[in-house]
Amino acid sequence: MRKIKTIQEIIGTIPILQTRGATDKPIKSLCFDTRDVQDDALFVAQKGTQTDGHLFIEQAVSKGAVCIVAEQLPEKLQDNITYLQVKSSPCTLALLASNFYDNPSRKLKLIGITGTNGKTTTATLLWHLFSDLGFKTGLLSTIENKIGQTSISSTHTTADAIQINRLLSQMAEEGCSYCFMEVSSHAIVQQRICGLEFAGGVFTNLTHDHLDYHKTFKEYINAKKLFFDNLPKTAFALANTDDPNGKIMLQNTSAQRKTYSLYTADCDFKAKLNENTMEGINLSIDNQNVWFQLVGKFNAYNLLSIYATAVLLGMDKEEVLQKMSLLKSAKGRFTVIRDKDISLIIDYAHTPDALSNVLQTIQDVIVQDQEIITVVGCGGNRDKSKRPTMAKIACQLSSKVILTSDNPRGEDPKKILNDMLEGVPAKDEHKVFVIDDRKQAIKMALTMAKPKTIVLIAGKGHEKYQEINGVKYDFDDMEIAKTYLQNLNLNK
Repeated sequence: MRKIKTIQEIIGTIPILQTRGATDKPIKSLCFDTRDVQDDALFVAQKGTQTDGHLFIEQAVSKGAVCIVAEQLPEKLQDNITYLQVKSSPCTLALLASNFYDNPSRKLKLIGITGTNGKTTTATLLWHLFSDLGFKTGLLSTIENKIGQTSISSTHTTADAIQINRLLSQMAEEGCSYCFMEVSSHAIVQQRICGLEFAGGVFTNLTHDHLDYHKTFKEYINAKKLFFDNLPKTAFALANTDDPNGKIMLQNTSAQRKTYSLYTADCDFKAKLNENTMEGINLSIDNQNVWFQLVGKFNAYNLLSIYATAVLLGMDKEEVLQKMSLLKSAKGRFTVIRDKDISLIIDYAHTPDALSNVLQTIQDVIVQDQEIITVVGCGGNRDKSKRPTMAKIACQLSSKVILTSDNPRGEDPKKILNDMLEGVPAKDEHKVFVIDDRKQAIKMALTMAKPKTIVLIAGKGHEKYQEINGVKYDFDDMEIAKTYLQNLNLNK
């Protein structure tokens, strides 16, 4: 059980600009949200995108905080409270959390996976692989967090610094040897991963996404690159060099530089895609032909990065390939449901590149005269510039397209759909339908489907909710589609 630490013990070697008050006080918890403040807490005031934690310092003290960490100290200081002034509250919070939980990332091998697409699949399948290899393994991902076989729900691609270190601490205490972690660009820029010691980093690819937050693609590239720039010499940095940004990620890293590719001869790990079917793919890796149960070229990249990571971590090549051949797709990532008449695919594709990858994969495996009906939407309060592109891609690679709501959040769904409609080419207008009610859109797609039709429901994947005006309602694409399929079959 973790012992209670004093303020000074938690500070350790963290740079402090100014200290006011005693540092020998015991601290029972860390927090940055006043709703989490309890007696003997250390409260870190951060400037967020919506509000400034510095405005709630007095409230934190009134609820029991005995130490305040801030970039700007209040004008009026209370005698019985310790105040620490720091240059960066977010980075300091992450470093404090690491110290508070006894630097758990040093007690296991932590591998970070970053990129636009493939993070969840790669991290999740690495967790499955290393579990199958006999290791107790941790997972920090969009879909869920895992400590061994115990699942803990996840709310963000990368949790806050306190949650990360708390989970890593639990993993270390319960004997996990490895942890595979999705690392988002937001988490990198917001310094939520400061103080974590990574044994390796994996770059999947970089495409159009999150430009509502990063503003420019260059900013987005730099955010991802920062992760690799900060890797230690003892770590490995593994990059997909078929993506032009792969080499950029490795430019300034101190880590051991490793590369993987399907097309470049000059790389450390190479695979060749021999066959691509609806039942799986055949890859040649290290002179071995192996059938995998995942579908599509994008999964060939995921599998190659998983293989490379395992080998770099010292695993036996043949055993790794044997275990990998049994891996199935992550929840909501090209999940196929085969009905007697149609094939239904659920996929999290919510970026132009991801949607293009999924639809191109379907195009590669369909037979002549087979229809593709795509149900797709775009999230509200997010990058608006990708909306017309998403619609255009859906039109180019589908027989019919139903534009619908995804998670509109605080935006008017009709406004989002109008933005998408701007990307529909005039020649394709006849095959596009607009139904803002997602449940009805799914129902219409399945009703329109003929024998052998493939229906793709894109955008939400594993999510079990729909967020409308700040409220999350129960909504599961998979369950809704299955219910309608059963009803259709009963009425035939």
